[in-house]
Amino acid sequence: TDLHKMLDKEKLDVLYICLPPFAHADEAELAAERGVHIFIEKPIALDMETAGRMVEAVERTGVKSQVGFQSRFGDAVREVKRMLDSGEAGRPGLVEARYFCNSLHSPWWRDKSKSGGQVVEQVIHTFDILRYFLGEPEAVFSFRDNLFHRDVPDYTVEDVSATVVRFKNGAVATVAATNGAIPGKWISDYKLVAERITVYFESPNQATVYHTGVPHERVTSISSEKPLQKAAAEDLLDAIEDDRETLVPIREGARSLELVLAVARSGEQGTIVHLKEGFTSV
Repeated sequence: TDLHKMLDKEKLDVLYICLPPFAHADEAELAAERGVHIFIEKPIALDMETAGRMVEAVERTGVKSQVGFQSRFGDAVREVKRMLDSGEAGRPGLVEARYFCNSLHSPWWRDKSKSGGQVVEQVIHTFDILRYFLGEPEAVFSFRDNLFHRDVPDYTVEDVSATVVRFKNGAVATVAATNGAIPGKWISDYKLVAERITVYFESPNQATVYHTGVPHERVTSISSEKPLQKAAAEDLLDAIEDDRETLVPIREGARSLELVLAVARSGEQGTIVHLKEGFTSV
């Protein structure tokens, strides 16, 4: 299959780029130059130079783009985001998150040069939610190691990590991740503390909200079964029809990539990594 020939021959509305990160080449740029809108899986690349080329092509040509950060579409996530943006929640201060699984995954995933590691390829979902709630990061520090898969041939990615992120607004977050937890069970949850609410998220669709900024504490629950991947796809189609921006345009994918690359660099170097002022490397 030749993507160049397909794009030249067929008149497409949307190109879905669902490749492993190491296989992302110039698909986004080729589509954008032909006026084809883009849905691209995360992470959009493994380096910021490649990501920057994608962002430039999409924004210059004006095509719509959506990155596969489907957690942003969860009903619980959207409601808490509304409370934060409106001021109802008060000042955000802390997020505590975890991403636990236990799977060998595909051979390419176990190869750090192809996947970027667990944080870059998987836990980027969690770090994207941190940005969605708390804004842009200022500095990160991370520990990481391979403790459970040292005897697995060609397993070169981390399987435990612990990260602290400080944000420009003063908020802080911690993320604990492992690929050595309960086999066959995926746990991705987080807790948020703001000035007037504390929220326990079981998933992007389920959360318990403690309203602490009232004389008598009030507890509300958010629960839905919204299909998140479907919601992300529909948002792109609606954005095309309504000529508006998607919830997760490609620049957002690049910014979350920059964050996890900084986390990976901190884990490798054992140092605090400061992100660029304004977080505008793309």
